[in-house]
Amino acid sequence: MSIEQELTAKKINPTAMRILVFKFLKKQKGAVSLADIEASFEQSDRVTIYRTVKTFENKGLLHSITTNNVTQYALCAQECDEEHHHDTHLHFVCRNCKKTICLTQVSIPKIEVPIGFQLDDIDVVAKGVCKECKS
Repeated sequence: MSIEQELTAKKINPTAMRILVFKFLKKQKGAVSLADIEASFEQSDRVTIYRTVKTFENKGLLHSITTNNVTQYALCAQECDEEHHHDTHLHFVCRNCKKTICLTQVSIPKIEVPIGFQLDDIDVVAKGVCKECKS
């Protein structure tokens, strides 16, 4: 499936900037901040990149992780859409290199909240040393 088709499947209009940002995100091995995305493009409009990232998040293409007051973004699982994110998993933050890595193989059990509460999101972050830094 082409980049354009992947974006269209998520009901995202494939503009030039959206295609560039999506290509960049697909190459990443961990979560990236808005500043990381901006730095990857020589000439870019910060507002356009921000809006692109927010569109991707709203349409279920990206999910956000906030650690140490920094928001980072990573691609979602295929099943995610604008109504539901189905990729609740563990995020690992390396104390040495500061990378945030999605550990999708470690799922978070379903959380039951009391009647009257509405659960919108669950953030679970583990901290330690990643395998690259440990070796």
